[in-house]
Amino acid sequence: MPDVPRQFHFVFGLRPQDEPLHLVHFLCLESCRQVNRPDAIHFHYRNEPHGPLWERIRPALTLHRITEVPKGFDPSRYALTKEGRIIAHLGLAYAHESDFVRMDALIEHGGIYADMDSLFVRPYPDAWLAHDFLIGEEPGVVSDDGLIKPSLCNAVMFARRGARFARAWREKMAEMFDGTWSRHSCQGAAAVWGMHPDTVSVLPEEYFYAFRSTREGLHALLEHDVAMPDELHSIHLWAHLWWDRQRTDFSGLHGGMFTQDYVASVDTTYNRLARRFLPHSR
Repeated sequence: MPDVPRQFHFVFGLRPQDEPLHLVHFLCLESCRQVNRPDAIHFHYRNEPHGPLWERIRPALTLHRITEVPKGFDPSRYALTKEGRIIAHLGLAYAHESDFVRMDALIEHGGIYADMDSLFVRPYPDAWLAHDFLIGEEPGVVSDDGLIKPSLCNAVMFARRGARFARAWREKMAEMFDGTWSRHSCQGAAAVWGMHPDTVSVLPEEYFYAFRSTREGLHALLEHDVAMPDELHSIHLWAHLWWDRQRTDFSGLHGGMFTQDYVASVDTTYNRLARRFLPHSR
């Protein structure tokens, strides 16, 4: 059976692009290109980015325009729960649509999917490409009965074309999507893992999520300068928790602060690891 192709998939621009491509998103794509040296970088979008950084990275990408809403993504379900109504109010529905788009891309083409708020710091090993479907675990979720249930984070995924786990998960997504943040995605993946454990390989969180989606984890990543764990291959920024200027419960930083000068001159864990991919560093 062929290995997972060394081709990356990114999903972006599901909402209008009112601002030029942000530096953090450029650094995601550029670090992927330099660190993993993929055979192709597939960029799935509805609204094409623009600006100087986009023009710089665009030639390295294979563009795929999204023309339809993916089957099973039903925004009307946000009205059914308090959490869903908050998600809709904050304009985060694009993140859920991306959950469906990324699965369809992996099933159709195979390859490696990563979120656009990633930074690649070590090459993904060839051995990971030999698995039918590979994903990383994130900290468990406390369920209604007080028990901690496993969660598989869909911010990084490896899949052979038509992988059995991917198809089983995709079939469940429309059924499980209820407008809450991760029932259909990360929790859904864990449920399919429980039903079909032989169809998926799971890496511990140290490989992709060593910096957790907590105040402490984000402070270590964005506000302090700490050593990179030995197992870490890419970093997930959990940008939805701190990107907006008004969102201060996880970090005092916001996306507007991340300029080239800031990344180049302020020593934090992220900045130190990202600055070698800055446009003016080559």
